[in-house]
Amino acid sequence: MSEFKGTAALIEVMERLRNPETGCPWDLKQNFESLLPYTIEETYEVVDAIQSGDMASIKDELGDLLFQVIFYAQLANEQGEFNFDDIAEHTASKLIHRHPHVFGTDAERNLSDAEIKAQWEQIKHQERTKKDARASVFDDIPSQLPSVLKAAKLQKRASSVGFDWNDAEPVYAKVEEEIQEVKEATEHDHIEEEVGDLLFAVVNLARHKQVNPERALQRANEKFKTRFQHIEQSLRQQNKHATDCNLEQLEELWQIAKQE
Repeated sequence: MSEFKGTAALIEVMERLRNPETGCPWDLKQNFESLLPYTIEETYEVVDAIQSGDMASIKDELGDLLFQVIFYAQLANEQGEFNFDDIAEHTASKLIHRHPHVFGTDAERNLSDAEIKAQWEQIKHQERTKKDARASVFDDIPSQLPSVLKAAKLQKRASSVGFDWNDAEPVYAKVEEEIQEVKEATEHDHIEEEVGDLLFAVVNLARHKQVNPERALQRANEKFKTRFQHIEQSLRQQNKHATDCNLEQLEELWQIAKQE
């Protein structure tokens, strides 16, 4: 190895792994498509590390995610398309363009938070229409986003062009309306459709309350998991299993778990 440090060292490692004569057989077989599952996995591992609060784990997982970017850059470089420096420079230029309140004139710097947010959305909209004047506001939303995140993204984009309520009150009414429609649906396909509409409305409510719906649902998942594991622990102390109890008994243990 050379005396390179930092990103340069990681790039050199990647180049050696992809060396056709002396590289790693597994790395040499990879392409953009084959790496996708690993990229998704590494992203979720970063999320887990951040939520754990363990800085050593965060550092480790961010390194794994960075390696994914380095890998894609190496593949593109081999095809004569771009390299890691091109990615970094393009991203820096894009961020400068999207932050006139930081890099622009004095007048552009004196903006309120609401003005900055509106400016950000306007700039991104201009970037999309510059690529294609006929572009939809939804065109660059990833098709593979998790459904909750995608719903929030779709709503945010529609809001950026004025299709949105001004406050949360109409959203409460929409949620109640969708609950009623779920109750009235009888055929399975119709029920599924109405439940989807209800979930979409709840995501919209979260957005209006400045809550990240994915994070909120993750918290609810963890809370449910923790409380039910408390029930399981209580039953183990009695040499019992959850299947040994009826719903009323489990509900009583649930209420105890909530209190504790």
